[in-house]
Amino acid sequence: MPDEARQESDTTSDFQANSSDPDSQREIRERVIRLVFAGDQRRFDEFLRVLSEATPDGVEVILRGSSVTGHKFGSDEPFDGDGPGTSDLDVTFVGGDMVSLFRDFHIPGIHSAPLSEAHPFASHALGPLRHRLSAMAQRAVNLQATTSLVQYVRDVAMDQPYLVLLKKPKAEEP
Repeated sequence: MPDEARQESDTTSDFQANSSDPDSQREIRERVIRLVFAGDQRRFDEFLRVLSEATPDGVEVILRGSSVTGHKFGSDEPFDGDGPGTSDLDVTFVGGDMVSLFRDFHIPGIHSAPLSEAHPFASHALGPLRHRLSAMAQRAVNLQATTSLVQYVRDVAMDQPYLVLLKKPKAEEP
């Protein structure tokens, strides 16, 4: 394993138990910018802007997977281990009514299947956003929706690290 990949794997365990910690979030964000956007903060900011414009109020958007940990799930294979752009991004919409935009589910009505190459028809409504984000990131971007309860279980019980990309508060009632 290359030294850089080993270094990345060695530091990942520090983040897994502390995904809600601001310092961990900062370090994970720096890793994502370096790995996914070749260190270009402007590309990352533009990705977030487009994602924010498409996200309704009351929804949190998180990033999971190898771009967060630096390696593939269950292995030491590094992010983009098969070359630039070969690893995908796993974006999850948490809360709001985002699950209603999906028709394929892992848990009906509360945890969608990802809109991805494996599930290209999981959400017709989010297809254009997925294509735009994939072009921006120069790699496949998978979009998924889940409820706050499922996210809580994945965070606490399953200890799955993630990066909070954005939080859109609920709109004020008039």
